[in-house]
Amino acid sequence: MHLEVNTSPEPDGYLHYIRQKGLFIAGTGLCLILLFLVAIAVGSSFIPIPEIAAAFLSPSGGGVSNIVMNVRLPRVLSAVIAGAGLAAAGVVMQSVLRNPLSSPYTLGVSHAAAFGAAFAITVLGAGSLSHLISDSVVVRNPYIVTICAFAGAMCATTALLVVAKYRSSQPEVMILVGVALAALFTAGTTFLQYFSSADQIAAIVFWTFGDVGRATWSDLILITAIVLPSLGYFLFRRWDYNAIDAGDETAHSLGVNVERIRSFAMLLSSLITAVVVSFLGIIGFIGLVSPHMMRRVIGSDQRYLLPASCIAGAILLLGADMVARLIIAPAVLPVGVLTAFLGAPLFIYLLIGRNVT
Repeated sequence: MHLEVNTSPEPDGYLHYIRQKGLFIAGTGLCLILLFLVAIAVGSSFIPIPEIAAAFLSPSGGGVSNIVMNVRLPRVLSAVIAGAGLAAAGVVMQSVLRNPLSSPYTLGVSHAAAFGAAFAITVLGAGSLSHLISDSVVVRNPYIVTICAFAGAMCATTALLVVAKYRSSQPEVMILVGVALAALFTAGTTFLQYFSSADQIAAIVFWTFGDVGRATWSDLILITAIVLPSLGYFLFRRWDYNAIDAGDETAHSLGVNVERIRSFAMLLSSLITAVVVSFLGIIGFIGLVSPHMMRRVIGSDQRYLLPASCIAGAILLLGADMVARLIIAPAVLPVGVLTAFLGAPLFIYLLIGRNVT
């Protein structure tokens, strides 16, 4: 009797599936590297790539080296790290809440972090407006600002988790809760402004404009120290997020501690949001736009969606900052304005159409 061996293409098909997604992520990573170099080169004056390379090799030099190492490089790195962090926070929030409209901005977490940071700047005296050439906010105690921003973000996160657990967690309900939280914490920030001095009001208003150009090397180190370990944890838990995407009961049957994973994921997402808001101000919609862009291209598998969204978030914020620097040069627009212009129409489309995958 002749036994015909089954040569079904499933294994090869799966390898092709993996290879395609890996190549796509590698391609977007290459685009990010190219955009990174272009972002350093462009500005009020164009710096050729050879001069940028020379500045990297001799960082202690003056002139071009000083511009590259102390002005443009911290700005570009801040955009990359913050964009990746906000995108990761958006992906994880959408996964653990099973809500395609979730992001730090749409759920009010950014506004809560902004209130906490404004409280630290005004009441605790942790920041002021520097009347220098850049007229930027000087954070005298970044740790107090970050802790207060994190406390505010956690208040909003706790409210969201309570609603998700004890009430309906339908997307529309969660968004309405986010709108209410954003209004509440915005009112709190306005209250602080009302009783603040002119300099404190100027500091809060200037600071709430999202701007990656205000970050110093010390700020960047603290942001990176929070964002990168959080991204590592998210990637480590990618299989758990896939299980939660299938439903709480399915995840429980697979041995996933849903409540613990959900709570810790929201905590880290809030921490990322808090540290970004503390140093860069409110940057909206990166956490919403990036995951949806990548989900339509690469699917919902968290093994690939997470890294792809991080790269996309970095590209979006870096690209928006480049446009903000060039559109009315030599003046510089706050990058938060451009991300709002980009994200608000998409958010309305998702809220009305709801034909998301």
